Amino acid sequence: MTLPVETQERLAFLVRVVGKEITHLEYAANQAFTPPLTLSAVDDLDSNPALALRLEAFTSRFCRLQDTLGDKLLPALLKALGESPSALLINLNKAEKYGWLESVDEWVSLRQLRNKMIHEYIEDANVLHASLVTAYENVSVLEQFSGQLITQVERLQEGEVDG
Repeated sequence: MTLPVETQERLAFLVRVVGKEITHLEYAANQAFTPPLTLSAVDDLDSNPALALRLEAFTSRFCRLQDTLGDKLLPALLKALGESPSALLINLNKAEKYGWLESVDEWVSLRQLRNKMIHEYIEDANVLHASLVTAYENVSVLEQFSGQLITQVERLQEGEVDG
């Protein structure tokens, strides 16, 4: 399959962006969770602006990588494969069907962490702490999905089609 130049360039760009986002997320995760994040530290964020900034960086990068994967790279890849544009959930189901994503439900659960990490902290340190730790423990889910999509893009660029 020969892809139009614009499609090749868009996919290559998105792969580069995802690579950078993974690197930045890993750095932010290391900064925010070393030493391990405690509930006490989260409860005391108002008096620890340095930690608050590290957690904000982690949260932002976690959410940004999710957005890039789900809203940009996945749709661009599916379009390159001849799929019609669809809503995120439909695209995720296709990704699961193709074996690129282990679980749509898991992805949706991670996606729902966004509101808990961004909004709930105002009122509930327990919710924020649990959400941050869950996100941290699932960075590998984003990395694995990224790897699957990048591998598929590379295969397309080499003329191999899978799916």
